[in-house]
Amino acid sequence: MFVDVAKIYVKGGDGGNGIVSFRREKYVPEGGPAGGDGGKGGDVILVVEEGLRTLLDFKYQRHFKAPRGEYGKPKNQHGANAEDMLVKVPPGTTVTDADTGEFLGDLTRHGQRLVVARGGRGGRGNTRFASAANKAPEIAEKGEPGEERNIQLELKVIADVGLVGFPSVGKSTLISVVSAARPKIGAYHFTTLSPNLGVVDVGDGRSFVMADLPGLIEGAHEGHGLGHQFLRHVERTKVIIHVVDIAGTEGRDPWEDYVKITEELKLYNEKLAARPVVVAANKMDLPDAEANLEEFRKKLDPSIPVFPVSGVTKEGIQQLLYAVADLLDTLPDVEETVLDEVDVTERKVYRLEDDEDHFTITRDNEVFVVHSPKIEKLIKMTNFDQYDAVKRFQRIMKQMGVDDALRQRGAVDGSVIRIGDLEFDFVE
Repeated sequence: MFVDVAKIYVKGGDGGNGIVSFRREKYVPEGGPAGGDGGKGGDVILVVEEGLRTLLDFKYQRHFKAPRGEYGKPKNQHGANAEDMLVKVPPGTTVTDADTGEFLGDLTRHGQRLVVARGGRGGRGNTRFASAANKAPEIAEKGEPGEERNIQLELKVIADVGLVGFPSVGKSTLISVVSAARPKIGAYHFTTLSPNLGVVDVGDGRSFVMADLPGLIEGAHEGHGLGHQFLRHVERTKVIIHVVDIAGTEGRDPWEDYVKITEELKLYNEKLAARPVVVAANKMDLPDAEANLEEFRKKLDPSIPVFPVSGVTKEGIQQLLYAVADLLDTLPDVEETVLDEVDVTERKVYRLEDDEDHFTITRDNEVFVVHSPKIEKLIKMTNFDQYDAVKRFQRIMKQMGVDDALRQRGAVDGSVIRIGDLEFDFVE
């Protein structure tokens, strides 16, 4: 089964908790704080594995959670950092945030890596909170939560040459003749439901990768037929072989077929219109092919080469392969030309630096709700069973001006305050 789109959930590992500990050694009656920091949580990292050709594995496993960091230890020993979680993806995978649409990365080369969810830092042990005013703090942080997000994986097949054309024009037959690929071939539309890749040996020491892509129909750029399932794969190809049923065996005009497919490619992505094109006038062994070819040449731009071929008799196939190989030799490497064909500046996301102390207060009936990413993370990292930790939390809230803001909004002694999942009473 060929799967080229997948949506998965990823979460970086939580940081390990810091601990409260004190030196307990002989002849050291008043040992100081000795609680170590927790270790960092593991990152979730996508890694390109060139042996993969599909996103099928993500059909069965959709959740990836990296391990958390180790807890801190006595004697000021830090907990170990967790190992990163490596998730293998095929070359040609683009990654976006499924919720925001933000572009995260384009993975094309074997071994290339992309961090999609970072692990949280380890919580600090009580040693880190010692001061002149408090030499024996009984406070330690919990580990920072790891990042979590839903991401969309989209595979765009990486091939040197892509075969395009209406259904049943002979694309599958052509690739089966020139390579070891064995696609399903049938006398009905959409026999090919997923891309087939084949390595073509030209015969003079040169070779290239050819992709037999599912047939197009009019309106494909809007998703009709196989629509975008097909078109996304054309973006990666360096050369397009436009296969035309020159004999018009299904009653269609070969020239109209060519014009419609060319228009669909342009409507999907204007840059595809500038991609080098070679026309393979297929089914030359059938009646009316010669006459149709002559009319076709009259209408076609003279700069576009046309090769009369027959997938059945193999007529003209070798000349087509030589021409395509020569054309590929003149083009830059795929990383320079086809690397998603999108200007990086088009996908940059610019943000203003967030004010860490910014917060807002709303009302939910009688409850005052405080919204602040900084405070919500602070709550997750605070151990409210520790008296010193509670006092620190209250002090930070006061320094940020949350107490005064709540009073201005009408909070009085005993009012219920909600921050994230935590609710508590306002105390003057």
